[in-house]
Amino acid sequence: MEDERSLSLLKLMVNEGLFPSPEEEEKRKIIRCLPKGPKQQIAATSATILTHGSHGLGVHDPESDIDALCVGPFFATIAEDFFIVLRNILKSRPEISEIHCVKDSKFPLMRFKFDGISVDLPYAQLKVLNVPENVDVLSLSLLNNIDETSWKSLSGARANQRILLLVPNLKNFQSMLRCLKLWAKRQGVYDRLNGFLGGVHLAILAAFVCQNQPDASVIALISNFFNVIETRLYMPIRLPCTPYEYCDSNITKSTFNKIRVEFLRGHAMTRDLLKLKLHFDVWRIF
Repeated sequence: MEDERSLSLLKLMVNEGLFPSPEEEEKRKIIRCLPKGPKQQIAATSATILTHGSHGLGVHDPESDIDALCVGPFFATIAEDFFIVLRNILKSRPEISEIHCVKDSKFPLMRFKFDGISVDLPYAQLKVLNVPENVDVLSLSLLNNIDETSWKSLSGARANQRILLLVPNLKNFQSMLRCLKLWAKRQGVYDRLNGFLGGVHLAILAAFVCQNQPDASVIALISNFFNVIETRLYMPIRLPCTPYEYCDSNITKSTFNKIRVEFLRGHAMTRDLLKLKLHFDVWRIF
């Protein structure tokens, strides 16, 4: 019965358009090849691009932006090699448009459109000669003596890699997280900038539940998610990689109360999900 209900939930996600088409998937994969320019531009070609956020976790939908990170070697400077050399490489590509350099922010970055998809691309500099495509950003030896901006820029990619290592069943985790994001959007509590939940919050909470129930079906994981979180509404959410820091949040008293109401309602509607006739009213528009 659980398998049938999990399959019904998967069909709901397909009907809601939560999965990108194969063509869109292929287009998004190209983002990691963007630094590869002419061989004489050694600093740029020694860098690599990592994706994180929903794209890095494999839970993006056709409308998702791409959160990416350019990781370069010690001799590739942000002022020249990133904002000038790499920018010129990107500008020469027909898929790239609307390039903007944001230099005076907490995370200096380039922002552009890639075949119509919005991309945010900050820069991190490691004390290495070359950055491989499969660079292990969790390795503490690679993080020695890096600057504060690079450290902060690496945070998202490091959290992503750690979550992927921690979850016992990646496919179930991804299905669960897609459902939770749909729920949060429908209930009006998915907006990190305005004090609600963000993707990283839901990903960490989902990974926590998956670890506690490694063999559970997707439908059981979702039911347990609301059961677990409903009793821990006041807990801080900590990043899963060292140094263990808490997720930043713009939460206010009013947004917390709204989140609390929706978690309680979600719990009430999913606690009998494994017993009663299956309805997915919890994903209705709020």
